[in-house]
Amino acid sequence: MSNTTSQNNPSNKTNSKDVWIVDDDKSIRWVLEKSLQRESIPVKVFSSADDALTLLESQQPTIIFSDLRMPGTDGFGFLEVLQNDYPNIPVIIMTAHSDLDTTVKAFKAGAFEYMPKPFDITEVVDVAKRAIEQSSNSDNETNDTEEPLIISDKEFIGKTPAIQKVFHAIGRLAQSSISILITGESGTGKELIAKALHSHSPRANKPFIAINTAAIPKDLLESELFGHEKGAFTGAHAQRKGRFEQANEGTLFLDEIGDMPAELQTRLLRVLADGEFYRVGGHTPVKVDVRIIAATHQDLQQHVKDHLFREDLYHRLNVINIHSPALRERAEDIPLLLNHFLKQSSQELGVDLKTCDDEAVKHLQKQRWSGNIRQLENTARWLTVMVASKEISKEDLPPEISESSDNTSQGEASSWEQSLSEYATQQLNNGVTRLLDDTTPMYESILIKAALKKTGGKKNEAATLLGLGRNTLSRKITELSILEKE
Repeated sequence: MSNTTSQNNPSNKTNSKDVWIVDDDKSIRWVLEKSLQRESIPVKVFSSADDALTLLESQQPTIIFSDLRMPGTDGFGFLEVLQNDYPNIPVIIMTAHSDLDTTVKAFKAGAFEYMPKPFDITEVVDVAKRAIEQSSNSDNETNDTEEPLIISDKEFIGKTPAIQKVFHAIGRLAQSSISILITGESGTGKELIAKALHSHSPRANKPFIAINTAAIPKDLLESELFGHEKGAFTGAHAQRKGRFEQANEGTLFLDEIGDMPAELQTRLLRVLADGEFYRVGGHTPVKVDVRIIAATHQDLQQHVKDHLFREDLYHRLNVINIHSPALRERAEDIPLLLNHFLKQSSQELGVDLKTCDDEAVKHLQKQRWSGNIRQLENTARWLTVMVASKEISKEDLPPEISESSDNTSQGEASSWEQSLSEYATQQLNNGVTRLLDDTTPMYESILIKAALKKTGGKKNEAATLLGLGRNTLSRKITELSILEKE
């Protein structure tokens, strides 16, 4: 029934200190088992949820790691039974097929944590220890994991670690009303993140109001945000509610918050502190209950140092930071995004769906994409309109993209250290933490792919070129989800 690796507890006992690993992939079971045992954590492994459910009738583990897709009872079915009958057991969901829907659905269903494969073993051990600690501290309590609602934003597409971190953050934070600061370059989808946080929160049935503080003239922004009374200024012929009142009990998204004038920063700080404000020309305070999500492409920490942004307001807004990754940080998502935008464009324009050949896609993945996802979406529209054939080749790409490839690759290859330094500085300025957790898999993947390409896929030779053992290379290929044909 199950392949156990530690002594079974006597059948009369209902609780054990074992960690259960439930996964139909033998290699995953082996890696997790050995990693946890090295930390003196007793382990039992199961190839199916049904085997684990049978043993649960007589034994209960401390925590459970469970795969999502398995024969028989799948991970969600398993999680449902556990939440109904054994709510005190923390469950860590693992999957190689992670997207925004499943991430948030897992948290909604009560998962303690959600880990997309491949994962870092150190992270697995850390999560296990946190879950064990929670289990020991709440033997007689129900699981207090936040439960965000199921997300069905099909536009939120991606498989890379960079976007998976965003999915994870949305899953954790959607149910909360805490203030959030979204950082990232223009065109990366910061408003989409804000909408996802709102539409799957307890405020989902209330208004989501978005305002770009950089797009409104300074003299009008105060009235736009806080409203005005009749006669407050020339042209104020009637009382007008501002964005704060319109967003009452809902969410107010303040885009490009870094461009907000200093005097309005002071007013915003008071609203966040007191939950009330005065309309322009008004004398009666207006009470509101609004969740604030702010976004910026600028370095607010530097703005604080330069006295362009209030430090106290920065800390009020930056309770939780979500980094919206640039498109070049998730180049492997470009084929998915491009197909989505091409399909969207064909439907909008009522024309046949176009597809890109492999050479064109690879060329697009090498671009810098200064305009990020917005630029890719516009490129898809251009291709839909301008390309006559149904299959798009490299020669069909817009001139600015076709001409940029050689210059880009030559210029960056000659100074990769500088590029890496600039990338690291940008990430840190955007509030990213644990930078090596993201960048190490990225550059390891690049070097391994280059070596495999050089050797025609021969692992022994590639391992020699990289200075690795063959087993180490094979493990990294699995962990980094590198296709062997590459």
